[in-house]
Amino acid sequence: MSDYTIPRPAAGDITDLIADDHRLFEDLMRDMRDVSADRDGARSAFAAVLIAHSEAEEEVVYPKLVRRDVIEGEEEHHGEKEHAATNEALLHLLQAKGTDTQKFDDAVEAVAEVLNHHIGEEEQTILNPAREDASEELRQQLGAGWAARRNELLEDGAGSLEQVESLVKQAYEDGLLPNDDQPS
Repeated sequence: MSDYTIPRPAAGDITDLIADDHRLFEDLMRDMRDVSADRDGARSAFAAVLIAHSEAEEEVVYPKLVRRDVIEGEEEHHGEKEHAATNEALLHLLQAKGTDTQKFDDAVEAVAEVLNHHIGEEEQTILNPAREDASEELRQQLGAGWAARRNELLEDGAGSLEQVESLVKQAYEDGLLPNDDQPS
């Protein structure tokens, strides 16, 4: 993956681990905007970590925070909808041929807009309640589970064009994305 090494923590407080990935997303987006950077390498790393991160959240973190009454089911569903919207924007980014086109630049900005909105909301409505209302033990347990699943997904090649296409298709089928936008 050229110049990009994705950190693979094995454990930690889930709120810190997720926030660390959010900062990594921001760094990779900055590199995708920089013509002197390895934009294609940044795109590949970004896609891999974004998919592994969000899939692990949906599988490991959100359900347990709902069960423990740390967040509402509505927050979980909203997070899943925002992941779907981000995946759809990521799909357009992955479909851009080359990194020196207006299509690529526009796709980077579209992903940034959706993802920055999600990061802000998630940090306020999911991570802050987890910091305040989840025990240290639970946060560590979630951190270990999330990190293990994230790392497994990274090992399995998370973020491929085919995987993102499949996730977006599934999101339409599950009603997480509005059907009027669905590609034909």
